[in-house]
Amino acid sequence: MKPKIGIIGDGNVGSALKRGLERAKYEVKNVGHNPKGVQETAAWGEAVILAVPFAALDDTLREMGKAAEGKPLIDVTNVLTPDYQLALGCTTSGAEELQKKVPSAKVIKAFNTAFAGHMDTGRVRNEAITFFAAGDDGEAKATVLQLGRDIGFDAVDAGPLRNARWLETLGYFHILLGYNLKMGTDIEFKLIR
Repeated sequence: MKPKIGIIGDGNVGSALKRGLERAKYEVKNVGHNPKGVQETAAWGEAVILAVPFAALDDTLREMGKAAEGKPLIDVTNVLTPDYQLALGCTTSGAEELQKKVPSAKVIKAFNTAFAGHMDTGRVRNEAITFFAAGDDGEAKATVLQLGRDIGFDAVDAGPLRNARWLETLGYFHILLGYNLKMGTDIEFKLIR
């Protein structure tokens, strides 16, 4: 039985993940900036995806209340400042800090190393994009890896949550390649193994 997925965020990332998961036959609800809707969507979901700007995380957590307790909480955020600089360095990660703020949730860092335009299929130029998931709860991580595979990604277990430090810096590098170095958003990562 596929878990119900609540997506907090209805921008490019949240909408793309919703399309991909619905195509893969998941029951999905997503919500934008609506405090009551955020709490209801998080409570409804058996797994919750945070697809909000990094700067909005604290407000979103307040709106969610205790709705994510005991559930996989999938952190898709890019840990960037408003002027697109890396907000945290290599000694912690946004996902590790998120886990401290919601200790009863099962935080998994995932989906942040792909551009939104490919998140609904997990593919670019008919190639599966490598999708990394880092987290400390094995069952929650397995759920997230399956979500990625069902969308169409090449799903890779990236180890414990502390490895989110590298996924977040990889996500930042991805953005730099695509936008600052003008390679465009049709570039993605593929792990050859």
